[in-house]
Amino acid sequence: MTDDDGGTVDFRYSNLSGRPTGPVVSALSRVLRGVREVQEHVEPYAHHWERVNAASVQQVAAGARWWAVLGDSMSQGIGASAADRGWVGQLATRVDLPIVNLSFNGARIDDVLGRQLPAMEDLALAHRNRPALVTLMVGNNDMNSRSWRRQIPTAMPDLLRRLPRGTVVATQPGAQGSALMVNEAIDVAARDGRVRVAEFRVPDMRSWRGRLAADHFHPNDTGYAAMATIIARALDL
Repeated sequence: MTDDDGGTVDFRYSNLSGRPTGPVVSALSRVLRGVREVQEHVEPYAHHWERVNAASVQQVAAGARWWAVLGDSMSQGIGASAADRGWVGQLATRVDLPIVNLSFNGARIDDVLGRQLPAMEDLALAHRNRPALVTLMVGNNDMNSRSWRRQIPTAMPDLLRRLPRGTVVATQPGAQGSALMVNEAIDVAARDGRVRVAEFRVPDMRSWRGRLAADHFHPNDTGYAAMATIIARALDL
C-alpha cells in the first residue's frame, strides 16, 4: 500500500459496486425522470469519494486519526445536491477527521462483511493506524430484497461482532419486520457495549416531507442534514 521509498500511498478501492443496476431501478429510470436524475449521481459521487479517500489515506499513512465510513448509498450522499452534501459531508465539518469512505451504492450487509470491512482492516494494518471513528449505515437494501431479507437474522449479528468496539451504528426508522430484525441485532450489540447507536427510531425522523430527493426515496440536502444531526447526537457533538 506504500512504495518502498515511503512516497505516495497507493490505495486501490472503488466506490462502485461493480454490479449492474437492478431491474426494478432500471425500469423506473426509463419512465420516471426523478429516479433517472438521482441514479445519475451514482458514478460521479463514487469518484468524488475515491478522490477524498486518496487524499485521506496519505494522512492515515502519516499517522493521522481518521474516520472510516461503512455503508450504502446513504453514505455516498446519493440524492443530495453534491456528494459532500450527504450526511457524511455535512457531519465532516464537525468531526474534523480525514474520511475514508468505503460505502457504495446498493451495498448490502454482505458487502460490508466481504469488501468494506476487509478494506478498512487492511488499511489499518498496513499503517498500524486503526480508525478513531467507524460509522455504519446499512440494511435498507437487504430489507428490500426477499432473498437477502432472509439472511438478516444471521448476517447482521455477524457484522456487528466484527466491527471495532465503539462503532456508531444507525438503526432503521421503519416498523416493518425486516427493520425490526436489523434493529434487534443492533440493540443486542449495544447492550453488550460493543456499538454506539445512532437512533433513527425517533419522532423527528418519522416524517420525510420536504426531505426527499426527486426519486422520493433518497434524502435531499435537508434530509441528510437531519441524519447528520442524529449521528452527531450519538457522538455527543
